[in-house]
Amino acid sequence: MPSLAHNRKARHEYNILETIEAGIELRGFEVAAVKRGMVALAGSRVMIKNNEAFLIGATIPPYQPQNTPADYDPQRTRKLLLHKEELRRLLGKHKEARLTIIPLKMYTKHGIVKCEIALARGKRKYDKREAIKKRESDRRIDRLLKRAA
Repeated sequence: MPSLAHNRKARHEYNILETIEAGIELRGFEVAAVKRGMVALAGSRVMIKNNEAFLIGATIPPYQPQNTPADYDPQRTRKLLLHKEELRRLLGKHKEARLTIIPLKMYTKHGIVKCEIALARGKRKYDKREAIKKRESDRRIDRLLKRAA
């Protein structure tokens, strides 16, 4: 599955607890833009209203600006396509454990654009510092092992 867009800061800002694959409702010219990798997921989130999930804050610029409608909004709210059971479970965990739902990446599967969303808990500042220290120490160890070999 070729990945089209990543939310790079998500794994730094949040502890990912569970991931779910969701379809996304797009217009034709948006699909062309997404398949070309013209999508930004940074700062976007998923919101559940009236038993429906929506992707908020994702930017999909027009693929061909001269051929897009005049009233097109690149940051419009887009509906996510999930089964009712998945939505109910997401909503329950979201409210019960005060978790955030964020998009992690967009990719194609059998020619259809999918969005991977995650239930996540925000990291504290000290958690982020510990993760950075661990990553740097692992890199240092790898460098030393390469030199020794």
